Amino acid sequence: MELLVDPGFAPGRKLSEEESAHCVKVLRHREGDVVNVADGNGHRYECRIAVASPRGCSLEVLNTITATPPRCHLRMAVAPTKNIDRFEWFVEKAVEIGVSRITPLLCDHSERDRVRTDRLQKIIVAAAKQSLKCFLPTVDELTSLADVISGDHSPQRYILHCGEAPKPHLFAQARPAVDTLILIGPEGDFSAKEIQAAAAAGFQECTLGPERLRTETAALVATNVIALRNQLNDIR
Repeated sequence: MELLVDPGFAPGRKLSEEESAHCVKVLRHREGDVVNVADGNGHRYECRIAVASPRGCSLEVLNTITATPPRCHLRMAVAPTKNIDRFEWFVEKAVEIGVSRITPLLCDHSERDRVRTDRLQKIIVAAAKQSLKCFLPTVDELTSLADVISGDHSPQRYILHCGEAPKPHLFAQARPAVDTLILIGPEGDFSAKEIQAAAAAGFQECTLGPERLRTETAALVATNVIALRNQLNDIR
């Protein structure tokens, strides 16, 4: 199945110009073809093309399918890498695996103090199309660690870092079907002060194993751990 993703699409509205161009010029659809459009809020519309225009396709909605929402809300707060391509790679793959919210994180050791959320949003849409997602995760502006710590009250909150003190593995600690926030620091890791602040606020310190992982790798592994915990719970 092909999926077009147009945030905010609804019956009676034309397809966005960007998705219309993709539909007509890339997928080569014409009047009378049936296409599927996701609105990013959990609805997939089965539509017949009435007017095939790259500037705005007119669609006749034939059927509306409501997707099952994720069983838990996963927020990944990750410090953007110095090489932004690596962070963008994480965003793409996290969307494919399953994430609800992505927060670029500003930390004491951060080497990047700005991100283009408009570009990240485009990456999110492209990844959702690839993986047939009807729900689009939100992406925040660059946010300080202090604001994330104080402003999020998810039942499960973890900080992953490379400190040598013994820590439980995230897979062993995470419970399925529970809203979760995970903090991943920059290439230089979180500072001792940041780790202490998170622990004082109730965050649990965890590890992903003995290997030292790059920021984007650790973020993706953590995303997959939560996805696997939920999938295993569904299988049982």
